Amino acid sequence: MKQRGCTTELCQVKKKVLGLDHLSTLRTINNLGNLYSDQGRLNEAEKMYERALSGYEKALGPEHTSTLDTVNNLGTLYTRQGKLDEAERMYQRALFGKQRSLG
Repeated sequence: MKQRGCTTELCQVKKKVLGLDHLSTLRTINNLGNLYSDQGRLNEAEKMYERALSGYEKALGPEHTSTLDTVNNLGTLYTRQGKLDEAERMYQRALFGKQRSLG
């Protein structure tokens, strides 16, 4: 795996041109998490989601809808991994955050 959460050529290009914390790069990292999850590569998906979450929290704040979408993705992943307590925590965070953000 390449440094700090970028594993594909596209992600590496975005990281180099836009920076690792640019929203487009973070979206690509989150999408890689989706792909890896769909492929059953759950540990790799977790790393991508965690990296995207960290970047979104830094760039947009903990209650932005993009941040909360990644929180929800982590909840789904943790459910698939059998980490049910962690999944519940992520789902609750996403729910309460979206209720506050969207009303």
